[in-house]
Amino acid sequence: MALIFYTNPMSRGRIVRWMLEEVGAPYETVVLDYATSMKAPDYLRVNPMGKVPAIVHDDRVVTEGAAICAYLADVFPHAGLAPTDAERAAYYRWMFYAAGPVEAAVTNRSLGVEVPDDKRAMVGYGSFDAVVETLEQAVTASPYLAGDRFTAADVYAGSQVAWGVMFGSLPKRDAFEAYIARISARPAAVRAREIDDALVAKAQATA
Repeated sequence: MALIFYTNPMSRGRIVRWMLEEVGAPYETVVLDYATSMKAPDYLRVNPMGKVPAIVHDDRVVTEGAAICAYLADVFPHAGLAPTDAERAAYYRWMFYAAGPVEAAVTNRSLGVEVPDDKRAMVGYGSFDAVVETLEQAVTASPYLAGDRFTAADVYAGSQVAWGVMFGSLPKRDAFEAYIARISARPAAVRAREIDDALVAKAQATA
């Protein structure tokens, strides 16, 4: 079954690259440029949003990082990244907590958007501080988000934590740094970073 990965190495596509390396299935990479090919008609037929990442797996299109990670975990069960019955509740909870409240809270904070106290009921995340406190609880309750075992939830949510701490959009807390250390040394994570970092270096050299 053909698996095509659309990305840019300076994007959330890095999350999906990590997931693909964890899965270990062969895939073709199509690197898109923000200003041109990402908005071209051919790619807009894949993702009308003109955003990456996206995958096409045997003519099935999946967009959105969390959805791609969950999909790949399901269709490549040999990788052991999908949840067991006992892990399923925490797996989906934290996967989509990262895709929803964390993403929204961090983006708003980075853009300087402050939600007034009397309007917090209107936003799904409530407050940035509440999001951070809840996320800290999640990474300290067990070694991994779904329990004692690494899953696709750690690829997606763990990437959000790692990027947030690296770029200062999440505070540096001991719990976050310990969690990042547990997941970032995985061989697939290292391979994925090396691949995307090489693509960045190549683009800069030819710019």
